[in-house]
Amino acid sequence: MTALTLSTAAASGLRADAIVVGVAKGAASKSGGLVVAPGAEAVDKAFDGKLAAVLETLGASGGEGEVTKLPAPSGFKAPVVLAVGLGPVPEKDETYDAEALRRAAGAAARALAGTKKAAFALPVEDSGDAGAIAEGALLGAYSFDAYKESAQDGKKNGKAPIAEIALLGAKPRDKAFKAAVERALAVTEELNRARDLVNTPPNDLTPEAFAAVASAAAKEHGIKVQVLDEKALVKGGFGGILGVGAGSEAPPRLVKLSYTSSKADKHLAFVGKGITYDSGGISLKPAGHNETMKCDMAGAAAVFAAVVAAARLGLKVNVTGWLALAENMPSGSATRPGDVLRMYSGKTVEVLNTDAEGRLVLADAIAKASEETPDAIVDVATLTGAMMLALGNRTFGIMANDDAFRTSIHEVAEEVGEPSWPMPLPSDLRKGMDSATADIANMGERMGGGLVAGLFLQEFVGEGITWAHLDIAGPAFNEGGASGYTPKGGTGSAVRTLVRLAERTADGDLG
Repeated sequence: MTALTLSTAAASGLRADAIVVGVAKGAASKSGGLVVAPGAEAVDKAFDGKLAAVLETLGASGGEGEVTKLPAPSGFKAPVVLAVGLGPVPEKDETYDAEALRRAAGAAARALAGTKKAAFALPVEDSGDAGAIAEGALLGAYSFDAYKESAQDGKKNGKAPIAEIALLGAKPRDKAFKAAVERALAVTEELNRARDLVNTPPNDLTPEAFAAVASAAAKEHGIKVQVLDEKALVKGGFGGILGVGAGSEAPPRLVKLSYTSSKADKHLAFVGKGITYDSGGISLKPAGHNETMKCDMAGAAAVFAAVVAAARLGLKVNVTGWLALAENMPSGSATRPGDVLRMYSGKTVEVLNTDAEGRLVLADAIAKASEETPDAIVDVATLTGAMMLALGNRTFGIMANDDAFRTSIHEVAEEVGEPSWPMPLPSDLRKGMDSATADIANMGERMGGGLVAGLFLQEFVGEGITWAHLDIAGPAFNEGGASGYTPKGGTGSAVRTLVRLAERTADGDLG
């Protein structure tokens, strides 16, 4: 993990491989040219106030995430200045928003892979800015190279992540600044652990292996853990989880992680879909749709990371995480289309499509979580391709049985920089899941499939319990190029939303 420190050192005197400064696009009402952002005054002065002009000559525009390198001015101990774009200059009396700082810091950290130390001289108005820059830089420095030969000798694909970041303009002795950076460290370390899990090949991350990772982390951070193996699942009547895992040689697991605070008066339950590999089962996915299905446990990874982060931050709220883990494979023992499963809640489900398996494992876990009557349940899942068709690859959908709670989660997600959008649960779509054989079918109308999945899950929420469903199918796994602090592969989507939700609940901001 990249080390990060707060520093009051002058940019010119700091021994580092690079000095990172911010630049922005000037307002259209002005010159429209490049503007040097606050924090870079010393560097600009060393260029005789012409840093913006030099960068423009090199083609810099100040666009978000744009990176331009140039030799450092005379007298600086660092040999390179790296200018990173922040996007448009803020309106009068406004400052750069946290997400712009996160993305700029992430882009700079990625560009500095292979270096030992860099000083970040980005705009810092308060502790919130420092936390955003720290978060972006630590997420941007992430890489997953455990399976590459170059990693065996300590290298990371030829370039190790930047080893150390000194955040300039901050206040090392200020409690708020120290707390902001400590929070960033805890959240990013756990989010990056979630990314590692999503990126791990499915032959190494079976349900049992995932449960072992979660158990080890829970014990390290004082979290109570309970793992239900296949025998316990049979005894408990978890027909949904067992039905999905029936076709695999790697048996399913249900993991319960319980973080409790003696000062808490609220209880949140997070439920994560953990399909460690999804072939589609008997309803086999077509060629071209299987290659990234190791990511189908990203919801469980997000829940796991959020619970551990809550424990590390010592939040004054009880948080229980439920990881519904199974591998969906076709075999002679696999669940067939037309089979009926008796779920943990007692409801029966006719399985019309074995590739609609995530809702089956979630249904069991939601019903189990409901028994503890938490103040709210939030499930997280890479659930439907329909949600990707609706919202694209970067935005997750939010459904809920309470409009105010759905709005709160949307606000939280936007606050932490995770694009999301509130989605409805139209009651007229429920009829499409009627079954002549069972209480409900696991499929309904094709149109609005993401909403149908949400309606299915709602059937298993305990009476009177506030519940929300996050469908992260789009943003959980990035098949495109890296940008800002978002890497290629597993992204850790929803971790920051869950953590911030827990923080706001602990602070009494959610009622």
